[in-house]
Amino acid sequence: MSNPSWPYPRWIAHRGAGKLAPENTLAAFRLGARYGYRMFECDVKLSGDEIPFLMHDAELERTTDGKGHGGDLDWQALAQLDAGSWHSRLYAGEPLPHLANIARFCLRNKLLLNIEIKPTPGLGRRTGEVVAQHAARLWHGAATAPLLTSFDTEALAGAQAAQPELPRGLLLHEADPRWLASAQSLGCVAIVCNHTLWNQDNLMQARAAQFKCLGYTVNDGSAAQRLLELGIDAIITDRVDLFAPD
Repeated sequence: MSNPSWPYPRWIAHRGAGKLAPENTLAAFRLGARYGYRMFECDVKLSGDEIPFLMHDAELERTTDGKGHGGDLDWQALAQLDAGSWHSRLYAGEPLPHLANIARFCLRNKLLLNIEIKPTPGLGRRTGEVVAQHAARLWHGAATAPLLTSFDTEALAGAQAAQPELPRGLLLHEADPRWLASAQSLGCVAIVCNHTLWNQDNLMQARAAQFKCLGYTVNDGSAAQRLLELGIDAIITDRVDLFAPD
């Protein structure tokens, strides 16, 4: 299922279509695909009954009409929420998708996926295990597996233990002296940094250790150009309307 070469494109659409549609919804994926993107990033956490679903925040209030922690509700309750009205009237009534919805859309349209494992606080390892198990089942037999990433090392350890053949990437928001050792111990294939952290020195260190290098979230041309000149492997962006994917 894993691919020894790097099968992913240079440009990745953040949360489906960045900010142009309600993040982490099927509507956002459809819009990103209309802009020509072939790979998408999304955030995945667990419902109270351990169904992997798409949402960034621990709390429901910012991107749905629900209240409280998403991880406290069973999927049946989460499926009733409006995840589109907060963005604009055009998307009123857009539901939260679970991972199987997104897998079906990606596989049928030959699109690739970066699943950021986004655990409810305290559930890192279990979330990594369950998301990896679902991903392995949903993409069984697919030419290219999804890339699993997380800031949470326990989540990555859980994914590694449950489905070691799935590719993993360590997310970094700020400089960490243990970054290379952490990525190596977790069997990662990639390091995904806040784009401002990348420079020629640490990119060369990552390359020497056989890691692919990705930067997030790049929304202006000068930042993108700097990374491209450094030789970055992939760029995650909200601006699907600004950058034409190659």
